[in-house]
Amino acid sequence: LSSLKKFDEIKKANQAAAKKLVEDQLSSSSEDDDEDAEAKQGKILDKTFTIYTSQTDGDASELERTRQYMNEAFQSGAMTCLICIASVKRNQAVWSCCGCFCIFHLVCIQKWAKDSLFLVSSPLTDDDFGKKDYPWPCPKCRFEYKRSETPSRYYCYCGKVENPAVDPWLVPHSCGQICEREFKPSCGHKCLLLCHPGPCPPCPKMVTTTCHCKKAKAVPRRCSAKEWSCRLPCGRTLLCGQHVCENPCHAGDCQPCPRVSKQRCICGRQTSERLCASPQWQCDQVCGKCLPCGNHTCEQVCHAGPCGDCPRSGKRSCPCGKTKFTLPCTEDVPTCGDSCDKVLECGIHKCSQRCHRGPCEICRQEVEKQCRCGKHTKRMPCHKPYLCETKCTKIRDCQKHQCRRKCCSGNCPPCDQVCGRTLGCRNHKCPSGCHRGSCNPCPETVDVKCNCGKTVIKVPCGRERTIKPPKCKQLCSRPPTCHHSTQEKHYCHFGRCPPCRQPCQKTLTCGHLCPAPCHDEALVKQTGIHQSAGPWEQPSEPAFIQTALPCPPCEVPIPVECLGQHEVSPLPCHSANPYSCKRFCGRLLDCQNHTCMKECHHVTKSNSSADGKKAGPECSQCEEECTKPRPAGCPHRCVLPCHPGDCPSCLQMLKIKCHCKLSVLYIECLKLTCADVKEKELLISCRNQCPKELPCGHRCKEICHSGSCPLNCSQKVKLRCLCKRLKKEMQCSKIQEGQVSLECDALCKEMKRKAYEIKEAEAKAALEEEKRRQQAELEAFENRLKGRRKNKRRKDEVEVEQSSWQKYKNFIMLPVFGVAVVMV
Repeated sequence: LSSLKKFDEIKKANQAAAKKLVEDQLSSSSEDDDEDAEAKQGKILDKTFTIYTSQTDGDASELERTRQYMNEAFQSGAMTCLICIASVKRNQAVWSCCGCFCIFHLVCIQKWAKDSLFLVSSPLTDDDFGKKDYPWPCPKCRFEYKRSETPSRYYCYCGKVENPAVDPWLVPHSCGQICEREFKPSCGHKCLLLCHPGPCPPCPKMVTTTCHCKKAKAVPRRCSAKEWSCRLPCGRTLLCGQHVCENPCHAGDCQPCPRVSKQRCICGRQTSERLCASPQWQCDQVCGKCLPCGNHTCEQVCHAGPCGDCPRSGKRSCPCGKTKFTLPCTEDVPTCGDSCDKVLECGIHKCSQRCHRGPCEICRQEVEKQCRCGKHTKRMPCHKPYLCETKCTKIRDCQKHQCRRKCCSGNCPPCDQVCGRTLGCRNHKCPSGCHRGSCNPCPETVDVKCNCGKTVIKVPCGRERTIKPPKCKQLCSRPPTCHHSTQEKHYCHFGRCPPCRQPCQKTLTCGHLCPAPCHDEALVKQTGIHQSAGPWEQPSEPAFIQTALPCPPCEVPIPVECLGQHEVSPLPCHSANPYSCKRFCGRLLDCQNHTCMKECHHVTKSNSSADGKKAGPECSQCEEECTKPRPAGCPHRCVLPCHPGDCPSCLQMLKIKCHCKLSVLYIECLKLTCADVKEKELLISCRNQCPKELPCGHRCKEICHSGSCPLNCSQKVKLRCLCKRLKKEMQCSKIQEGQVSLECDALCKEMKRKAYEIKEAEAKAALEEEKRRQQAELEAFENRLKGRRKNKRRKDEVEVEQSSWQKYKNFIMLPVFGVAVVMV
């Protein structure tokens, strides 16, 4: 069981590793560094911007910001989740902030929102929890979202498609449909790009609109730039009512009037030069006008309108407010003599003094006071606060540190220490106050530069160690390290420059230039440097050294003729020597019938032989027999070896059988081959009678001949009638052709009739004999049934007396059959 469990664990680990490998290959941070990926990215961007650029006549200047976001979506490692500081891959669920358009993993932003809501609502009591909808902020721009806006599903950028499929020919996390989000600020039109990250570009639609001041004629303009100025003076009346706006045509309200004029204050006593835009101002003088009572003056500072009634007129209350008096304004209100009874600052006790002017004294009563934390009590004046020396041991809202405040009431203040935890970037510490949950992402950005430093990309802090450097479009400026004056053009890079691929162009010993790629810095594998001490030592990786290799052999094609002058082939310059083409020599030998069968070889030319196709002394000698065709019918070979010209006549004797195949004849080959058909017929005949049988069975009467025998047989044969009694001699050929026949006469017919009668008499006698035998058997059977005695009786043998026919039939029939046979 334990081994099976281990096997299952290893199996699951391997499956997880394979799944991760597949996801990495599908991720947006996979290998997109080759030129094919850039071409593919360009096609996707062009497809996304097609509808927009068709509205702007190909002008894409307003798409730079959107293009930057889309390039980051394609670029390896540019899309980074600020919460987990990890790359955002193609096949992962994401969420995009509508304020800063930053992209986060869906799982990370859900956890962030949950933790933020928990931290905000944790100080609340149970009664207050859930009554207020607290927002949660974006980790980057702090844009606030409601609790109901917490993302729960994965949508594309435009929000139309849930769980968009991974398509290598679309922008990552895009649905491929038209965006159709409303432009901001809203103009009534919708975005024309395909579903894209980042903000929507300005509206490209054409609208007819007039300037801000409405003086100029309406002209067609882009909807995103429909607000325009005619640059003429505005001319609208300013708020001062005296001057008009002299600024060029502008949007919104006119600015305050910039001119200076003499303006009176509100009370009209003083005059001062002030901005025309602010004519209302107050001086520092007290009004001083006589009130209606005639005894007092107005104490208000510069004001407009009437001063009002005297504040001491009418009913007035005593200082404690219990008694009211109606007195002239020139007299003060007296005290009533009753107790004051105003609530003191302690909020518990009342003033015990008699009605008095001015504030009440502090509370001096001694009370049993409880400290703020509620652990101690003490008698002391009411106006003095009581704080004990006990330090609070509760954990603050950071859930790390104790309160440690003296006599704490239980509502501990927030932790005042600095968090100081290392952020996800591993470079900085959290500067916020001590808090619960995850720290905010590091707000810093780091510049990642190419080797030359001209191309820079900004990445979140912490990603500079894992992100690939940007691809620089500047040419590498390093000096060449080979014998060439200039190196091959290539882009800026890290590490060593790629091997030089320019042609070597060094002059070889043959005079040609070396066409091979530059080999001044070739990597050569070193072997045999380190020998292992034993089989237990792991073999080390082979070492490579950089060294200059000699130029390869010259490969310039040189036309060279083979030894036998059969062909001219281009051979490399370093091996341009006479060669054998491996064909047969093919030169005509002295026999004039055969050619030299040696492999292509050198042939010495002689002055006497003008023809270059004739054999030379190096060619082979013909040792074949004569193979010229013989006359028709001659089976012999030429007695001479292979020779030029015609063969001599054949004088050999042929041993041949005659036409009938019985005799052997000896004939001269020349006579037989030169004879015509009739002469050949006579030469092959043995002059004897043909031994063949004719179809009738007789021997052919002709002399030995070829072909089939004639069918007209002249042999005499005997012809008989049907009963074989009559006979006659006739020619065999006539009988075979059916021309003659022999019929039976009357005597033959009489003999046939008598033989028929004898057969019928024999059949009748046999029938009677059978009936007699059956009757005798029947009688014997009946006699056996009649005996009923217990003892055995002898059965009487029934003797059947033979008839006379049965006794003498053999003596009669034999002579009759004998006569019949003789007649036939």
